[in-house]
Amino acid sequence: MSDDDVTFRASTQDGTYPRPQLVRGAWADLTGTWGFAFDDEDAGARLGWEGTGIRSGRIIVPFPPESTASGVGDTGPHRVLWYSRDLTDADLDAAGHGDGRRLLLHFGAVDYRCEVWIGGRSVGRHEGGHTPFSFDITTAVAAGERTVVVRVEDDPTDIAQPRGKQDWLEQPHSIWYHRTSGIWQPVWLESVPEVHVAAVRWTTDPRGGTITLDLELSAPSETGIEVDLSFEGRTLARGAVTSAAREVTVILPVADLAHGQAYEELLWSPEHPRLVDARITVGDDVVDSYLGIRTAHVARGRFWLNDRPYFVRSVLNQGYWPDTHLAAPSAEALRDEVELIRSLGFTATRVHQKFEDPRFLLAADQLGLLVWGEAPGTYTFTQTAIERTTREWLEVVRRDASHPSIVTWVPLNESWGVQHIASDPRMQHFARALVSLTKALDPTRPVVSNDGWEQVDTDIVAIHDYEWRPEVVRERYRTDAGLRHLLDTTGPAGRDLILSGDVADAPVMLTEFGGISFDTAAAEGAWGYSSATSLDDFAERFEGLMAAVHASEVLAGFCYTQLTDTLQETNGLVTADRTPKIPVDRIRAAITGGADG
Repeated sequence: MSDDDVTFRASTQDGTYPRPQLVRGAWADLTGTWGFAFDDEDAGARLGWEGTGIRSGRIIVPFPPESTASGVGDTGPHRVLWYSRDLTDADLDAAGHGDGRRLLLHFGAVDYRCEVWIGGRSVGRHEGGHTPFSFDITTAVAAGERTVVVRVEDDPTDIAQPRGKQDWLEQPHSIWYHRTSGIWQPVWLESVPEVHVAAVRWTTDPRGGTITLDLELSAPSETGIEVDLSFEGRTLARGAVTSAAREVTVILPVADLAHGQAYEELLWSPEHPRLVDARITVGDDVVDSYLGIRTAHVARGRFWLNDRPYFVRSVLNQGYWPDTHLAAPSAEALRDEVELIRSLGFTATRVHQKFEDPRFLLAADQLGLLVWGEAPGTYTFTQTAIERTTREWLEVVRRDASHPSIVTWVPLNESWGVQHIASDPRMQHFARALVSLTKALDPTRPVVSNDGWEQVDTDIVAIHDYEWRPEVVRERYRTDAGLRHLLDTTGPAGRDLILSGDVADAPVMLTEFGGISFDTAAAEGAWGYSSATSLDDFAERFEGLMAAVHASEVLAGFCYTQLTDTLQETNGLVTADRTPKIPVDRIRAAITGGADG
């Protein structure tokens, strides 16, 4: 592939396109003003709203109605919501629609369950508040229908939904926040050929010198499939196959990876976030993608990145904004978040109880930030909760597995949804099954079975410890003897850390600690795991804990709680508007232990 052949490089995109690893040049952004109404009486279907649309109220999509940015700002409990928007000629033109093509309507995420109509004609349903979906609306639009209507159900009291940090009470309390209902990630329109790429999955093997593309097509292709890989404009590999199947695997040998002295110049890491561009051609469908070449595994008590031991410096990130809640204010805000995390000296983040917007993962891929992909939890253990959790988890692993930034999967946290896992074999089976399912889909990353405590078959021993006295933290984690004593007794929260599985060789990480509250606005109700009386006290407490962690001879990494103040939870290193509480260089020095960050 010559420089003249490439007019777009997916690795350098600006985050505007909502699906960064499967990009087409023509698309129509449908965010902005939509018709909107709450339907507390659930009367919309009886009144025929699916055909007429909502003409009275207004909302700014993709911001949830609970948020001020939506223009609604109603945080009360509302179970049923309706949206509508008319498709215009300009929308169809921007999407590149024409004769012989299919028109796809994409949603990044809608919380929690929805049905979509075009001009009163149902085009599909979806359940799962964090996962993307799309519907083929070609027939409806060809018939002259242009009004998109979305009915959403999000029961605030349904604790079998994967809710994460969304409060089931009317007002936020403790560590739970305002809800995020309805459409909360981008909506867009795309026109595609009859046979087109539906999904891509990249797997890299730098040891074996290959890159593998697993391709899902809308229908079998007889025209052949071409794949071109390049790095900074230079061709790395090309491949072409013909297959009558919808799922096609293309294995691309990469000569540069076979050069034992030069292959590391292609590897992705936080220090060198190198990305490989890809162009995939299937008949008339041409899509751009990107990938990162790297390995991630655990062995001998350490986390390894690209076959080198790598100490993980991570921060807990709620992914919540004051004006937009779980929805991102913009693609720029997501990139700014990654830049902020890196500027503070962290090399990783654990996005907590949330499947984050893919545009955040794009920024992490581009800027070099390791990510632990964590599921939002339910608050009960029922057959419904099991099915919902498993379905969304598998969909997100499938969605995100090609991002090099994601290096660890976390399906459960602190026994949320499996509160009696220590004594209930069913819950242990469920946790173990999630680990096994994850590894069946993606054997290339370690899995933390239940972050915090009561872990089964975990690849990393992940400990939550909110002890505020540095001397106690130092004693617990400084030596192998102190750590083994902790593992052999009960953990810091009074719970067993390991229920089953061989962890003799597993790395141990302190994956939640800190939580020091200091509210710069001195608002009533500020909360944290411990509290500082002044900014100087906050800084001294923070630096003391970090020094105690860095004194450890046995920890393989840490995750500090937390990045930002979030509503009443005021234990962030920065305020809710992302202003550091103490100078950035002081935070960075504490996080890095004085090492170059």
